[in-house]
Amino acid sequence: MTVTAPQGFEAAGVAVGLKTTGKPDVAVVVNRGPRKVGAAVFTSNRAKANPIMWSQQVIADHTVEAIVLNSGGANCFTGSFGFQTTHQTAERAAELLGVSAADILVCSTGLIGSGDEVFRGKVLDGVEKGIASLSADGGQIAAEAIMTTDTVSKTAVVSQDGWTIGAMAKGAGMLAPGLATMLVVITTDADLDAAEADAALRAATNVSFDRLDSDGCMSTNDQVSLLVSGASGIRPDLDAFTAALKGLCGELAKKLQGDAEGASHDITIEVAHAATEAEAVEVGRSVARNNLFKAAIFGNDPNWGRVLAAIGTTSAQFDPYDVDVLMNGVRVCTAGGPDRPREEVDLTPRATHLLIDLKVGDATATILTNDLTHDYVHENSAYAS
Repeated sequence: MTVTAPQGFEAAGVAVGLKTTGKPDVAVVVNRGPRKVGAAVFTSNRAKANPIMWSQQVIADHTVEAIVLNSGGANCFTGSFGFQTTHQTAERAAELLGVSAADILVCSTGLIGSGDEVFRGKVLDGVEKGIASLSADGGQIAAEAIMTTDTVSKTAVVSQDGWTIGAMAKGAGMLAPGLATMLVVITTDADLDAAEADAALRAATNVSFDRLDSDGCMSTNDQVSLLVSGASGIRPDLDAFTAALKGLCGELAKKLQGDAEGASHDITIEVAHAATEAEAVEVGRSVARNNLFKAAIFGNDPNWGRVLAAIGTTSAQFDPYDVDVLMNGVRVCTAGGPDRPREEVDLTPRATHLLIDLKVGDATATILTNDLTHDYVHENSAYAS
């Protein structure tokens, strides 16, 4: 049931023609309470879509009644018309739910620059049909409605000590960090206040979505939202709740990685023995964004020289001639020189593990990425056609 697994939530997904496939393309998730707490993190891209600018205003008081999401159009760089469309979306939902428009989050995903009177009409139609279709069993179709180039819906649920967290996510391209890296809606019936929800969400996204760096391209529409109903009546231990939320977000991040556009390898980059966690992240991200390394993995080539060249561009503390590199368990480089024969490395499985041992401290971090393939180039060159 995904976002409707926790008590106090209803959801729906409806088709209104935003997608040419006839599949669901507008989703609505409503918090029935008793709490109406919301927290969210957004793209740090300075180029923000209209729904992001609206939702940043909504979340300021941490009160959220519902969230409306559409696929089939990003409503980004569509001028004042686009912001008015977002505003009207929230107003229509608020009118039908009997709440304030200032408590309605809005998300859009799709082609940047798309949005006209037809788009607006379909979105508003989706709001009406979605709210009319709300149910406690609507989580799965809502998850399907937010898909764009995704090949599968992405959901997760965890229950513990009488409370539950549910979530749905979409994302297959433009996955690069900046607090959030896709559209994600998380719900919980745990009894949390606004400060607790915000702290838990930021801690979870920091070590999950923010470390998914599929293609180095940061979207204009990224948003991760947490809605709290408190319907279980249970106040959780905050550390336990945060740990559970981290696990759920980590699970979703891997599902997003596994569905990245055109990818043939899911690459886990583990950086060990760094001076600080921040430096471990910097090193891992330098490899995740290195097209030569990603192309080598696509070709099943354990080219560790490209790894050292990538990490050498960072400001992290390490000696390039005292670094070990392991690929799928085989140490191909030690102390900055060759070690085991590259023929021992099997890169044919989709799951690929890269370990970089900097040998300077105790900090570690893991970055998730994918290889660079012909299919990725084709899909993104033909995206608007």
